[in-house]
Amino acid sequence: MIVLLLFLVVCLGFLLYMFKQAFENHVLYHELQLSSGKEEQVTLFFISDIHVRKINSKMIKSINKKIDAVIVGGDFADKRTPITRIKENIELLKTLGPVFFVWGNNDREVGEETLRQIFDEKEVQIIENDAVKLPNITNRCWLSAVDDTSSRNVRIHDALKKCSNDELVIFISHNPEQFVKVKQEENIKLKLGGHFHGGQIRFGPFGMHQPGSFKIEKGVATLISNGYGTTMIPLRLGAKPQCHIIDLNIM
Repeated sequence: MIVLLLFLVVCLGFLLYMFKQAFENHVLYHELQLSSGKEEQVTLFFISDIHVRKINSKMIKSINKKIDAVIVGGDFADKRTPITRIKENIELLKTLGPVFFVWGNNDREVGEETLRQIFDEKEVQIIENDAVKLPNITNRCWLSAVDDTSSRNVRIHDALKKCSNDELVIFISHNPEQFVKVKQEENIKLKLGGHFHGGQIRFGPFGMHQPGSFKIEKGVATLISNGYGTTMIPLRLGAKPQCHIIDLNIM
């Protein structure tokens, strides 16, 4: 009986630890040196897979850098997310800078027209199979993004056709599996994605998906985030929640 009770206490403690980890706040900083263009620093804030989670206001207020663009890399919400929370999260992100949104596989559960209306009211710009220029930047810098794969409406060619080869391109896809379809010659300097939550629950090196990462290969940086919220159950282990600040140092 005592052994069983101890076992239950340990299990409860382990669940509480995973619950606590799911609501931690981690801002990761990344830097990328770019050799083309006029000397300038462009700073991005990237967050994905928020789902039902409320963004921590203290975390946002602790960011004391000028942010040129806030990029929401999909799954901003799902069917569990109250409309009031969606609006509150948008207002918090807007305190950092202009907000750009890319569709994830769960966002449309809220109701696509409902979400589009909220974004329109809150001046959040949706990028879907298209590219937009970053405002108030000396260098011509494009945010290029595709719709989510679950929509069966992914058109990489359309997402990149506005972008010239001598301009800086940041490519965003909620599902990073789209990254391999992008050609090297398209002058993309940074790829941003999420979707997999880093596996969400990992036991050492073992998990359903690879942990989030930031890698630079052949001058192209790839950031795959663990995401900020959780799906299905509010538990994490070995895949801490993340959001990101990326400094693009243009020389």
